[in-house]
Amino acid sequence: MSHLRLLADTLKCCGISSFVKKNVNRTVFWPSRPYVSPGVKEPFLSGSNSTYVEEMYYAWLEEPNSVHKSWDLFFRNATAKALPGQILPSSCPDPSEMQTSLIQSHGLTKAPGKAEKLVGDHLAVQSLIRAYQFVGHYKAQLDPLGIHAVSFAASMNHCNSTNFEFYGLYESDLDKVFRLPTTTFIGGTEAMLSLREIIRRLENTYCQHIGLEFMFINDVEQCDWIRQKFEMPGVMKFNNEEKRTLLARLVRATRFEDFLARKWSSEKRFGLEGCEVMIPALKTIIDKSSEMGIEYVIMGMPHRGRLNVLANVIRKELEQIFCQFDPKLEAADEGSGDVKYHLGMYHERINRVTNKKITLSLVANPSHLEAVDPVVQGKTKAEQFYRGDTEGKKVMSILLHGDAAFAGQGVVYETFHLSDLPPYTTNGTIHVVVNNQIGFTTDPRMARSSPYPTDVARVVNAPIFHVNADDPEAVMYVCNVAAEWRNTFNKDVVIDLVCYRRRGHNEMDEPMFTQPLMYKQISKQVPVLNKYADQLIADGLVTLQEFEEEIAKYDKICEEAYARSKDNKILHIKHWLDSPWPGFFNLDGEPKSMTCPSTGIPEELLSHIGQVASSVPLEGFKIHGGLSRILKSRLEMTMSRVVDWALGEYMAFGSLLKEGIHVRLSGQDVERGTFSHRHHVLHDQNVDKRTCVPMNHLWEQQAPYTVCNSSLSEYGVLGFELGFAMSSPNALVCWEAQFGDFHNTAQCIIDQFISSGQAKWVRHNGIVLLLPHGMEGMGPEHSSARPERFLQMSNDDPDAFPQFEDDFEVSQLYDCNWIVVNCSTPASYFHVLRRQILLPFRKPLIIFTPKSLLRHPEAKSSFDEMVPGTKFKRVIAEEGVAAESPEDVNRVIFCTGKVYYDLVKERKNQDLEKAVAIIRLEQISPFPFDLLKVEIKKYAKAELVWCQEEHKNIGYYDYVKPRFRTIVNHTRPIWYVGREPAAAPATGNKNTHLVSLRRFLDTAFNLEAFEGKTF
Repeated sequence: MSHLRLLADTLKCCGISSFVKKNVNRTVFWPSRPYVSPGVKEPFLSGSNSTYVEEMYYAWLEEPNSVHKSWDLFFRNATAKALPGQILPSSCPDPSEMQTSLIQSHGLTKAPGKAEKLVGDHLAVQSLIRAYQFVGHYKAQLDPLGIHAVSFAASMNHCNSTNFEFYGLYESDLDKVFRLPTTTFIGGTEAMLSLREIIRRLENTYCQHIGLEFMFINDVEQCDWIRQKFEMPGVMKFNNEEKRTLLARLVRATRFEDFLARKWSSEKRFGLEGCEVMIPALKTIIDKSSEMGIEYVIMGMPHRGRLNVLANVIRKELEQIFCQFDPKLEAADEGSGDVKYHLGMYHERINRVTNKKITLSLVANPSHLEAVDPVVQGKTKAEQFYRGDTEGKKVMSILLHGDAAFAGQGVVYETFHLSDLPPYTTNGTIHVVVNNQIGFTTDPRMARSSPYPTDVARVVNAPIFHVNADDPEAVMYVCNVAAEWRNTFNKDVVIDLVCYRRRGHNEMDEPMFTQPLMYKQISKQVPVLNKYADQLIADGLVTLQEFEEEIAKYDKICEEAYARSKDNKILHIKHWLDSPWPGFFNLDGEPKSMTCPSTGIPEELLSHIGQVASSVPLEGFKIHGGLSRILKSRLEMTMSRVVDWALGEYMAFGSLLKEGIHVRLSGQDVERGTFSHRHHVLHDQNVDKRTCVPMNHLWEQQAPYTVCNSSLSEYGVLGFELGFAMSSPNALVCWEAQFGDFHNTAQCIIDQFISSGQAKWVRHNGIVLLLPHGMEGMGPEHSSARPERFLQMSNDDPDAFPQFEDDFEVSQLYDCNWIVVNCSTPASYFHVLRRQILLPFRKPLIIFTPKSLLRHPEAKSSFDEMVPGTKFKRVIAEEGVAAESPEDVNRVIFCTGKVYYDLVKERKNQDLEKAVAIIRLEQISPFPFDLLKVEIKKYAKAELVWCQEEHKNIGYYDYVKPRFRTIVNHTRPIWYVGREPAAAPATGNKNTHLVSLRRFLDTAFNLEAFEGKTF
């Protein structure tokens, strides 16, 4: 803060702010050693035209009769905190006259040394107070072990600024009385305190078991709110009932871990020993939030303490948890399942403190600890959206973190930067960091470059409350304040629980190998339950007998649950759902049917959607001239009963909106589209920020359409959209990569959540990934969406020929882990998007979308391919002259996607339309065995060729080859035509691209190319 600001605070305390406004440009006195924030230059001190109001005020403090009577009246009113209009009565002279009277009464021509010292001391006290607010947390006693694993020199230098001698104050000044500035609340109702008392109160507020980081927040109201919550005398008090409740919660948290350790001493469980206070902390946050109106809390957390949270926060039945430890029990559900400390949970119950219904959901997550953060945020946003909770007053999220992961995982930063973006904000998240002061075996000094693991939160101005986890009451107070902060300001807040890890990384680990000194101290550490119980017993709040009875009561509950856990009928993965969809499935969790209706829609709907897509629904809305031409072209296509790619997407989205299906499209630049083809958001060329979304003007009664450009994040945003899609089955949630290649930075979400989520956690999810893909000489990072990765993770068996049934298509989709398609026509794209919602279950859908086909003159579809009775074609058979005489066909080329148009053009150029049939696979996985068997049988004499534009080791060949061989029972070869194997997925040289394209097209239609080669 500048020196003028400090002086203004000083003069304001004296009640003479009006004088400041008139004399703000005059030179002011400054203490001899002011505290100056980093980057702020020392104030310039000079000039002889100094004001002497300050000197007069201090003179009046010592002797009221020493000043003019008008000034005496003025200072009396100011000290008595008179109203602004009463401070300077009409009888008082003008401030300039008062200054003159002051100078004349003292016969002064320059500032005397005594006055300068008084002013300097007063300003020094303000600087001292501000120093505590800025850096007092560095002196706080946060580490329960007392070893302070991280001690940076910079931190110690900051602490010097909390020494009063640093500001030119001395022992002799300690008993002097100073008026407190308006930027502190340590005085409570007292306006003046001695320096000794000021320092004592500052030490109690900022340097005990709570360390506050908040002065970087650039909002005065928010800073004052935090100061008031912590600086006001006597704020951190709990009544006897609250203390007894806290003790009971600590008993449950501690004895649960003890019970698991006794029963399963050799099992990994990632226990909470050393931070048992986390359980009452979470319960306090939930209690306070429930009191303020929250109805639904969505949580994400890593391994440590998860079972304890499930048992004592969400209140999952203990027998359901204990049975997970029994190796003899087999799950009654299909799927791989997951380890017990990855599983999630959903539960509705009554909050005993508020007597209100509360819903709690803990989202399942893998060992990629922080990957769950954006998933939780997306799920929270969806729940708020569907409830109309625009301010987050009914639904909120809590994220728990480990210290090493919070500091080290980039997705934490990506998720924080979604917190204030309108399409992604959840109106504030409470982050709880379980700060073990160690990451597996890595010392914090080797794990991060900042003093705290929480420094990443500063980028969004989130306050950070560090607290010693061995002080339960301090933890509870911080949790209450955090819940109030989130409710008041709708912003993130971080609670840093500084604790320790009593055992190793897991229960089988030996921590003494790498942290011998830390664990020697831990072995001597008295558990927090014992400490707090001794404190309450000493205070007479509970007796030793009551404490022991509380322990025995919970131990009995655990033993009875353990006995019930032997029933092998209770082990069902479905008991661990974190996102149930009531009414969507049957009571047994199965689809209500195994059929899918036609995905076509009436032509009048197609025409209506096309006309709206070609218009600007708002009056006086000026659009870009180039966009006018695009809209005119759309209208012409609509009148001609054809659609291109963008209009086909418009038809799919618009028709679903009419049916009450919310559509959400998110990603980098999706509003316009990377390739400037979509234009779902129109921008007024004359009015800043005025936009129009025609899709939301289709019908009066329609579901909302959400289209939103995201931050430049793939990992965080894809996780967010996955979480959004988890919330409801009745929404089409799409994430589009700017280029398909860019999904690689979100690979964790794809691998750990999307591909395997149903198998591990019985979690159905209908998210759609739109990945622009195609070899066009644009280089290795703008070409391939790496289809081989998705196909490799597909779970259909290449060697098992399925049994075909009437509902084979739907049942095959039900059995797969996800659907992979590469559409070659707008109609295919239209149908597959609609099928995604009309299926009686939900599967992730991966679509390799085109680039050059967006404007390809041949890549258009007729309305006839989209009307009732039509549906998505998994395989598009040859429809030309070759199909009329299949016995004359010498070669059948199978392909997928854009390369089809290159093949058709080349076939025509070589006049081979009768000799070569071209068949497209629109759906690649699950593999369309049934349809391809019919096609192969039809062309019994022809050679079978797979042609792709990707390199041989990339793309589809390794996936399709064994499946084709299974169809023909290994009796016919399937030849490869395409580019040679390569390390990079595409060339960046246009000529090289064209040469390789020419080469494989020549091979594809050289009917003698494979003669003499062995299979």
